[in-house]
Amino acid sequence: MDSSSLRDIVCAHSPDSDDAFMFYGLATRKIRSSLVNFKHVLSDIETLNEKARQGVYDLTAISYHAYPYVADKYTLMASGSSIGDGYGPMVIASGNLDPDDLKGKRIAIPGKMTTAYLAMKLYLPDFEPVVVPFDKIIDAVTEKSVDAGLIIHEAQLTYAKGGFHKVVDLGVWWKSVHNLPLPLGANALLRSLPSEIQSECCRLMRDSIQFALDNRDQALEYALQFARDMEPALADKFVGMYVNHYTVDCGDVIPKAAQLLLDQGFEAGLIPHRVQLEFIR
Repeated sequence: MDSSSLRDIVCAHSPDSDDAFMFYGLATRKIRSSLVNFKHVLSDIETLNEKARQGVYDLTAISYHAYPYVADKYTLMASGSSIGDGYGPMVIASGNLDPDDLKGKRIAIPGKMTTAYLAMKLYLPDFEPVVVPFDKIIDAVTEKSVDAGLIIHEAQLTYAKGGFHKVVDLGVWWKSVHNLPLPLGANALLRSLPSEIQSECCRLMRDSIQFALDNRDQALEYALQFARDMEPALADKFVGMYVNHYTVDCGDVIPKAAQLLLDQGFEAGLIPHRVQLEFIR
């Protein structure tokens, strides 16, 4: 294969174990293409949301909450979604707080474009958000610079070891109210890419996720280097939570759930305009 004839696709995603697992086939070149060559850029999700507003990357992970702000430049991919099915971002605190106690409190959030923040505002409109990098939220709660923290990523499995208490799990809340999974993150492709390149990117993404699921041990070993000192069993559990059949293909359920989420965000005045979700395969 002559690499000089391939089109470079700059692909941006977070440096997390679930994303690493998802991209294992592509990053290790076990999944290849005769049309495109993926170049990987790693960054936290809030930075990726902001970059997507500028149309910086060809293919990028974004929060579902960010889609209304980038829909003019990007379309969503049917593969690559991170979904909380009866679990998701959660609010933790140093002491035993009831959900009612959160009203008006200072709560550390991982960014105002994250789906975690949108879900939190739908759950509890009245609180004071304090933007903190997602991996520093536990520290902020420890230092008592905030009353509670909205945690994403692996902290959802490790918070109890630090002596923290769960106040509410937003994925549990969403499922109990709507009987739907909570769509958190998605992959998006530039609309300006030629259709055959878009189709090839979708195939590669789907094949990479399926390859990781089919070769779980090797993919997990690769992902462990991105797991921020998690034990293998815990990393395995975390990856299993966020890379599953919905990640291979979002089907009909996830677009329905994501549309409901964004419609509610618009109706609550949290999103400036109504948007119709579009997915490509």
